[in-house]
Amino acid sequence: MPELPEVETTKNGISPYLEGFIIEKIVVRQPKLRWMVSEELKQITQQKVTGLSRRAKYLIIHTEQCYIIGHLGMSGSLRIVSPQDTVDKHDHLDIVMNNGKILRYNDPRRFGAWLWTDNLEEFHLFLKLGPEPLSEEFNADYLWKKSRKKQTALKTFLMDNAVVVGVGNIYANETLFLCGLHPEKAAGSLTKAQCSQLVEQVKQVLTTAIQQGGTTLKDFLQPDGRPGYFSQKLLVYGNKDKPCPKCGTKVESLMIGQRNSFYCPKCQKK
Repeated sequence: MPELPEVETTKNGISPYLEGFIIEKIVVRQPKLRWMVSEELKQITQQKVTGLSRRAKYLIIHTEQCYIIGHLGMSGSLRIVSPQDTVDKHDHLDIVMNNGKILRYNDPRRFGAWLWTDNLEEFHLFLKLGPEPLSEEFNADYLWKKSRKKQTALKTFLMDNAVVVGVGNIYANETLFLCGLHPEKAAGSLTKAQCSQLVEQVKQVLTTAIQQGGTTLKDFLQPDGRPGYFSQKLLVYGNKDKPCPKCGTKVESLMIGQRNSFYCPKCQKK
């Protein structure tokens, strides 16, 4: 599943082909995604793209009159193509630009979304989201207060979008390993020092992943077709039975909240 660094990488990759140019039309081939594609998108024509941004794992295309909101779901990807390029089976939506380029959305599993709003602050999917992990709002004091009296497993807590957005399974595993914290540790048992370390490592892990172009596991490619390279640097995620890079103990895995969790039993004692 594309996580925050993959969405940020996508935003940065497509921005030069959209920002400042005119959307001529939006072609919807398959409206049945996670939610039905907003009907308003089909009416967009001759609207200038004024900017692109990201909120959590949502990509936001700003136009003069509205906002186009995309989510890549489990297997979605965006790429810049030309009109003569072949349309593939899972190419469900095109944003046709006046510069001869098309932003094409491909999603084999159809768990993504394309939505419309004219009021970003009141957009229903954003109302209960926590702070961005790379923002100043996400700090040790915030995490300390948020974690009090929480018996939730630390990994589940860290992946809760109401706590902080965009820390998905891959990056939660890596962060907890770097902090030496067991994924099943109760969030409420965190010390202030551990909260400070967690915030620091979340920011560092995500920043590094963005710089490396995201993680390539199964489906994610950058908009120009190149893979992300952060997968080459994963310390514990997907490395069950391989030696811990710190101590050599075999990496173990367990299920937390229906997600695979990877950890070193020696470095991350419960």
